[in-house]
Amino acid sequence: MTHRLTIWLVCLGASFIHSQKPITKVNQDRLENRIFELAKFGLQTNGETERVAFSEADVKARKWVIETLEKQGLEVSIDFAGNIVAFRKGIKSGLKPISFGSHIDRVPNGGNYDGCVGSMAALEVIETLNENKINTKHPLEVIIFSNEEGGVMGSRAMSGHLGKGALEVVNSTGFSMGEGIMRLGGDTTRIADVHRKKGDMAAFLELHIEQGGILEKENLNIGIVEGIVGLKWWDVVFTGFANHAGTTPMNVRQDALLAAAKFIVAVNEVTNSFEGSQVGTVGRIKAAPGAPNVIPGKVVTSLEIRDLSSAVIENVFQAIKTKGEEIAAQSNITIEFRPLDTTAAPALTDMAIQKEIETSATKLKLTHKYMPSGAGHDAQDMATIAPTGMIFVPSKGGISHSPKEFTSAKDMANGANVLLQTLLALDKKLD
Repeated sequence: MTHRLTIWLVCLGASFIHSQKPITKVNQDRLENRIFELAKFGLQTNGETERVAFSEADVKARKWVIETLEKQGLEVSIDFAGNIVAFRKGIKSGLKPISFGSHIDRVPNGGNYDGCVGSMAALEVIETLNENKINTKHPLEVIIFSNEEGGVMGSRAMSGHLGKGALEVVNSTGFSMGEGIMRLGGDTTRIADVHRKKGDMAAFLELHIEQGGILEKENLNIGIVEGIVGLKWWDVVFTGFANHAGTTPMNVRQDALLAAAKFIVAVNEVTNSFEGSQVGTVGRIKAAPGAPNVIPGKVVTSLEIRDLSSAVIENVFQAIKTKGEEIAAQSNITIEFRPLDTTAAPALTDMAIQKEIETSATKLKLTHKYMPSGAGHDAQDMATIAPTGMIFVPSKGGISHSPKEFTSAKDMANGANVLLQTLLALDKKLD
């Protein structure tokens, strides 16, 4: 009896193992080949790359993407903000779409992976579902956002945050956003119609390269993005007194540039004095009158602070402001902080989707960690209208916005597989 029971249990276990369906995975080679194919649009004879939004290369690349999506049986349209929106029907009526995607426009002389990995992975996920005859309850929506690098134009329009003033901003192609929208097949007179309301999407997912060196340094496969940091900008104006550099004694000078130099050091010290991952940066400085033989009488520097918490940004700013005022008083000059319109609120990703991403990564035996995004993304705006999740894959050397940016085919496929499994999990759990 004991012997027969043992045999029965062994057979039952073997049957259970064989009954488990293999995990559906994307085609790694096909994904990488699409990255290479997309990279041809904007490749220059000198080896540099140009595919800034609204450029001829951008227009041609978008045409190729649309044709590729249509070959997969999707209903493809261009909305009034120039976003490419591709629709795959679900099998249950009345459900809102699960949307996913990224962008394909690049910064001047940018690389082949920023935005492109998420966009090509979205195409690959659709083709994988079709190949495996997997139908989802929810409709699926692939979105290739317009002009992400020049002001997250498409996603801001979709979230209802693209102001009329933004349409006048001109990028390096010489086209304004308004002209670019028309060039891409949109309609500036109907931008408001692009706005999605909360509840119009069941969820939004974006896969992206990390654009930092953390995952690579820690030898991890996947980053689960907790949120995208907010940022605030200021112009900091130092006003002293311009005077002759040869005849003015050192101890009576009102040197605005010297005070600004001390302030720049202080920004670094004050920001590091706080616990957390906040960052503070001075990236621009302009001194007047700008002559070698004149003590600078006026200096304007930039100040940028980023963090996942608006409260932390404000606390760091107040500490920097206090230190700046101390430096100004000691230097016998004045200091003024002028807030700029370039601000973005922190956008936290949905915690339930974070957990689904973690579950998918674990299921695929991929190492992972929770982390913030220090760069802005389309997901930042989408998080204001839909439960949003974001997946990071490693960037070689932490390099981005450069022709040297690189993410391996394996890492891209890992991210695409996590995207696919997370999408399928959400399809089962969401109504």
